Amino acid sequence: MNISNFSELGLSEPIQRALNSRNHTVPTPIQARAIPELLAGKDVLGIAQTGTGKTAAFALPILQKLSRHHETRGPRNPRALVLAPTRELAIQIADEFRAYGKFLHLRQAVVYGGVSQVPQVKALRRGVDVLIATPGRLLDLMNQGHIKLGAVEVFVLDEADRMLDMGFVRDVRKIVAAMPKARQTLLFSATMPSEISRLSGDILIDPVRVEVSPQATPIERITQSVYHVNASDKTALLASILDDPACSRVLVFSRTKHRANRVAERLAKGGVSSDAIHGNKSQGARQRALKRFRDGDARVLVATDIAARGIDVEGVSHIINFELPNEPESYVHRIGRTARAGAGGVALSFCDQSERGYLRDIERLIKTRLTVIGEEPTAPISDDRGKGKAPRGQQRPRRNRSRNGGRNRRQGGDRLSA
Repeated sequence: MNISNFSELGLSEPIQRALNSRNHTVPTPIQARAIPELLAGKDVLGIAQTGTGKTAAFALPILQKLSRHHETRGPRNPRALVLAPTRELAIQIADEFRAYGKFLHLRQAVVYGGVSQVPQVKALRRGVDVLIATPGRLLDLMNQGHIKLGAVEVFVLDEADRMLDMGFVRDVRKIVAAMPKARQTLLFSATMPSEISRLSGDILIDPVRVEVSPQATPIERITQSVYHVNASDKTALLASILDDPACSRVLVFSRTKHRANRVAERLAKGGVSSDAIHGNKSQGARQRALKRFRDGDARVLVATDIAARGIDVEGVSHIINFELPNEPESYVHRIGRTARAGAGGVALSFCDQSERGYLRDIERLIKTRLTVIGEEPTAPISDDRGKGKAPRGQQRPRRNRSRNGGRNRRQGGDRLSA
């Protein structure tokens, strides 16, 4: 069945009205394929990244289901639970539910760490139909007796591979154990490492697999280039690139919080409006930085990988990898934040001598060589990354080992330390 318009999905009039108010008429591929299956009550395994429209793919059927029968008065426990790995993604999902359900009489709440739990507890006491949460804060509130999951009818695990990267899988299993077995379950992940495959097998029952990976990674629409540059020259190169007015909304990636701060501070001193976002920033500071970036008040946002998870900002013209990621999959996630909605984009990477092995890994993964701007490296790129010392001030980071049980510890209800 080919779905070409939301009106063909049989959604209720209030939901259709909300869609029309946002000028949403044509569903994305994942929405067209997943929504009919979810409306039929089936479990779904979705292989998709942020930017494919997956939030609406699960939000619309959930709102449809809950609106058919609900109590309008009195406190109530959540009937739908959406679990997200980061605060930013949880907030964005909550915003989408609010927008699509604005003509319905359903209550929702979002809970995440890094802020006071008092307002969140008050919202829960008033009663909620849809709860969006990060694992750490949700478990904390469950252990304090503020949340009971015995009434959950629909459970969504979003960005499951990021949950694994951040060491949340054990927490997820504890949360699943607190819900009824008779429920509808949805799991979304950009990749399917073995542990997530096992988790999906444990929590999904005869799921429908919906995969939109090619659309989720629009590499063919992104111009990808690399500069071979000394580590000490990266800041000057970045400033030079930003002299081009075409760099209108730029997302810069670093591997560490310290580097993100230094890059943003140096850009600001040079007259470039910029902010940094990472796990050490307070929730308020992070939200203000995101708002400034979305509104165009900050031209550049410097981010670490984990802090940027779930950030979906329209109109990003350039992705600049100030430091190459030590996991090649992260490169694909990074550059996928440009070239949204059929538009093109530019991805520029800075590669110093210590990062050449990372570049080789990336090129193997994407099956193409990045176009070199400027001079070629003085020596061939080698896989011999364990020998020799990195340039001074550029000590080589170790591989992320959170896949082996998670090394990030919970702080303020969330493990968000990047």
